[in-house]
Amino acid sequence: MARLWLFVCLNLWLHAAAAVTVTDDRQVAVTFTQVPKRIVTLLPSLAETVCVLGACERLVGTDKHANWPASVKALPKLGGLDDTQLEALVRLKPDLVLLAKSARIIQRLEALGIPVLALEPQTHADVQRVLQTVAVALHLPNAQNQADAVWQNIQRQVSQAKSNMPAQAINATVYLEASTGGYAAGEASFIGEIMRQLGLKNIVTSSMGAFPQLNPEFVVRANPQLMVLAQPMTTHLSQRPGWSAIAAIKNKRVCAFPSAQADILVRPGPRLGEAAQLISDCVLRSFSP
Repeated sequence: MARLWLFVCLNLWLHAAAAVTVTDDRQVAVTFTQVPKRIVTLLPSLAETVCVLGACERLVGTDKHANWPASVKALPKLGGLDDTQLEALVRLKPDLVLLAKSARIIQRLEALGIPVLALEPQTHADVQRVLQTVAVALHLPNAQNQADAVWQNIQRQVSQAKSNMPAQAINATVYLEASTGGYAAGEASFIGEIMRQLGLKNIVTSSMGAFPQLNPEFVVRANPQLMVLAQPMTTHLSQRPGWSAIAAIKNKRVCAFPSAQADILVRPGPRLGEAAQLISDCVLRSFSP
């Protein structure tokens, strides 16, 4: 009987929650009079955010790149930032779509009366804010406290990663290749913030932008002591013109991560702490005697 009563109370809460208003990254205020129960996310970090806040079971579809936690792999995949499958999305009957503010589909979704929150975290402060915004939009009990708990865990993981950094690696210069085509993570990026917190010196300064496309000769001249990139990008690395002379390659201080771990490094979401630990572990291995 107690379990039945709890079920009834939960359903009453889901259908009659107080209205909440949140502001997204377009500075658009969105009011939710009911609890969103069918959620679509079109950015991997937003799917991860919903799940880490304990609402993974409300997801009914994601973008094609979302793959964590494992349960989201079985959900309908709706394309990417520029090729979202609108008809397939509408068939899922979402009562909330979480997506990047740069997504082309925003106006079409709003024209169909589908509630949209455009959230595009770029920095650690953004990640913290998005956690809070999503928690409130989902009508989570003690939303602020739940979001804060996730953020505090991230901070603990970063602090632990920093404590594991070998002394000889502090201020070592680093190059992190974020994607094919020579796009690098700069100081201004969320992963750049992590590298700075760990005591590493990024060869890509803030003035160059968050993820600039670099001329390969720039990397040769900068001569980083450490390289971080995904495994597929290490193919023929030393065969890039002039790169065999780079200190990181000469001294075998190249951290090549498999795809699942590389995803963690390039997603500004609730796994930032894990990203810090991955980099710290790689530095420890690279600079060990």
